[in-house]
Amino acid sequence: MKLTHDIYKTIFSEWNDYAYIVDGSTGIIEMNAKAKRRKISSSVLVELFSFGGKEHLSSAMNGTIQVFRSDLFFSAGDHCFAEVTVLPIPSSETQLYLVVIKDITVQHDKDLELLRFSEVIHRTVNPIQITNTEGKMIYVNPAFEHITGYLREELIGQNPSILNSGRHGKEFWKKVWIKINSGEQWVGQLQNKRKNGELFHSELVISPIIDEDKKVIGFLGAHRDITDQKILERQVVRSQKMETFGTLAAGIAHEVGNPLTSISSLVQVVQRQSNDDFVQEKLELVKNQINRIAKIIRELVDFSRPSTHEVKDVSVNLVLREAINIVQYGKKARSIKLNVALEENLPFVHAVHDQLLQVFLNILMNAVDASMGISDSSISILTKQSDEKVEISITDNGTGIAEKNIGKIFDPFFTTKEVGKGTGLGLWVSLGIIRNFGGDIHVESEEGKSTTFVVRLPIKGM
Repeated sequence: MKLTHDIYKTIFSEWNDYAYIVDGSTGIIEMNAKAKRRKISSSVLVELFSFGGKEHLSSAMNGTIQVFRSDLFFSAGDHCFAEVTVLPIPSSETQLYLVVIKDITVQHDKDLELLRFSEVIHRTVNPIQITNTEGKMIYVNPAFEHITGYLREELIGQNPSILNSGRHGKEFWKKVWIKINSGEQWVGQLQNKRKNGELFHSELVISPIIDEDKKVIGFLGAHRDITDQKILERQVVRSQKMETFGTLAAGIAHEVGNPLTSISSLVQVVQRQSNDDFVQEKLELVKNQINRIAKIIRELVDFSRPSTHEVKDVSVNLVLREAINIVQYGKKARSIKLNVALEENLPFVHAVHDQLLQVFLNILMNAVDASMGISDSSISILTKQSDEKVEISITDNGTGIAEKNIGKIFDPFFTTKEVGKGTGLGLWVSLGIIRNFGGDIHVESEEGKSTTFVVRLPIKGM
């Protein structure tokens, strides 16, 4: 059945979008009922379009395109964003066009808002992850890739437990899931593990994503890297401990030192007057223990007493070679291979030669002790300039340090050596010396494999 002219006219008039019939200059010939209800500022349709829209309308009338999107200004203060369709109307006379304008402002604003949100999430320096209700990651931003060391392709579809350091158990995560599945936000601090095994700390906010029916359809996790903050907190705590022990050290040394001197004198008197082998043996044992206590007291005094040595320009390589020469000829180090690679022409550091030597000897002797009994044992000693610091790295392939002890090794009186073989003050004193020179000591260790001590000192004048 062929549709009549009246039927076409009715369809045009009742069209749900704005419909215009225009000539080749976009002069409006006719408009439908909906278009008539909206006041326009010009009878030439092209004048209602933005600059870019005018170009698109011209292209559509030339047949290059058929559908395009543009801002449209019906009149002052009356604006919409529209999807425009242009169709030529067959005519025996002048070429006419049907222009249908669909108002998509609401959808466009939603799309724009989503785009802005997406860009903010994608570009933010904070690591962001989005997971579905099953806990599988469906989105991660570049910052998340950077902090974890994983590529996006390696993370999508994985559970965030891929980052689990083992610090937080099943009961911890069970409570988290109960809270976020109920539609509540969770905030807390986590210790996670990077792809290369390094640990990092983050403050995490998990927010449920809720649809129009109030149903949880996913979760957005926003991280803030607080690794440096945690390191600073530990340094502050350690500094406070050192300050407290430094204050106590002088008092302890005084109170213990005086009676110890008296006891030592009495032991020596008895030793000179007795010929009994049993008595001599036991007195020698007592004397050895007195000497051990005296050594601890001397180290306490050295730490608590302000240095009277003059700070001078010091060559790190020169001091390190001196320390190596002392260590390598010792009985313990004879079977250990020393790999030495000292960068030439290193800048001077501002330090005290003897104190720096004490630090290097302490770390080297610890490395020797850790390497005892290890086949193919070796110690690597490296120096280099890194930015504005001189970096000294001492690595052994010995027994390593248990993870639980890493944070304790610089504490006073902490030692993993057998009783009588270490006072637990060496590293504590060494850290104090290096920090007095404006530097720091960092340690990395894997139990049963290796330990690396890195000493960083500022270059003179920096």
